[in-house]
Amino acid sequence: MSSTIKKLGITYNSFNNSNTFTSGDVISGHVTVEVAKDCQIDSFYIKFKGKAEVRWTETHGQTSHVYHSKDKYFSVRQYFIRDKNSKGDQKTLIANQSGETYSSVVPPGIHVYPFSFQFPLQDIPSSFKGANGKIIYLLEAILSRSMRMDSKESTVINFVGKGDLNPVPGLMEPQHESMDKKMKLFTSGTVAMDVKLEKTGFFQGEGLKVLAYIKNDSSREIKPKYCIYRKHSFFATRKRRVHTMDLLKEVGKPIPPSASENVTQVIAIPQDAEPSILNCNIMKAEHRLRVYLDVKYASDPEIKFNIVILPAYQVPAMATAPSAASDFGNGPYGNYGNPHPLVWGFGPPQPPAGDQPAVPPPPYETYGMYPSLNDFASKR
Repeated sequence: MSSTIKKLGITYNSFNNSNTFTSGDVISGHVTVEVAKDCQIDSFYIKFKGKAEVRWTETHGQTSHVYHSKDKYFSVRQYFIRDKNSKGDQKTLIANQSGETYSSVVPPGIHVYPFSFQFPLQDIPSSFKGANGKIIYLLEAILSRSMRMDSKESTVINFVGKGDLNPVPGLMEPQHESMDKKMKLFTSGTVAMDVKLEKTGFFQGEGLKVLAYIKNDSSREIKPKYCIYRKHSFFATRKRRVHTMDLLKEVGKPIPPSASENVTQVIAIPQDAEPSILNCNIMKAEHRLRVYLDVKYASDPEIKFNIVILPAYQVPAMATAPSAASDFGNGPYGNYGNPHPLVWGFGPPQPPAGDQPAVPPPPYETYGMYPSLNDFASKR
């Protein structure tokens, strides 16, 4: 930051404890500029954007190759001061509380510029960060002066996509798999299991019920085990990079030799488990359930299921732009601007949210932030 521009900051209003936004929500706040002396500003704006980006490097011998891909979901600018030489649409220029444009000559002091944007009503993926890629939504303020480096400040917004913008069937579909295996070497006989899941989609914090019939015709005791793991896939230039990680493991009661049992195991999906992301072209966050039998001195027979983890239902954080009196005050701030700045975005502003009673989660079928379950990547 230069000696003239002492501080450039972005503050936005949050409407829930998790500090998240979803499709159609309005995000409003203000950009604060602290100036040490009179200065001439050529251009000053705030940008609201969302994008996905993938990048990784592979080395083969003496050659390194960078794989990179990017998807842009939206990018909207709101100008407080516009370059006089630009030929853009003047409707993007924001007026102050008097209905006039902001002066390009800024006196010493603290100046506050309100803004308001709206998330698009589109099927866009939730915020995400992985080893080789990220899905990011952010606000970025850029202040330009002649013969000076631009002053920039940005802040990341946590976005959770709605599931009802592109409904698809399949999340309530039950799953059923079976297998049997003949033991060799140090263990004789056979083991078999028949496993069912009541459905495919599960909310964060929900219990995943596994119903299994296990037949142990081997010479050793066996233990049913369960593992939920995640699979991150990144795509660029017809190449793929995959990372997997176990999220939780559980162990069932042992089954003695020459016995069979019906087993029920309820596995709690962690409250903080990242939601599945299947609606991004260049990366995916998938989840699997692995059910396997722990047999000593033998390879473990296993069955894998694709599962989808859905974000826990929340009442949308609807809001309109705040009033100047409630958020910006009449204190030492220089020009706190239009008390009701225009909402720039992708649809009409949402009405103010009043006291809303708690409502139960919607049916699973309403969650459509994912393509058909048949489009899952192959199991690990």
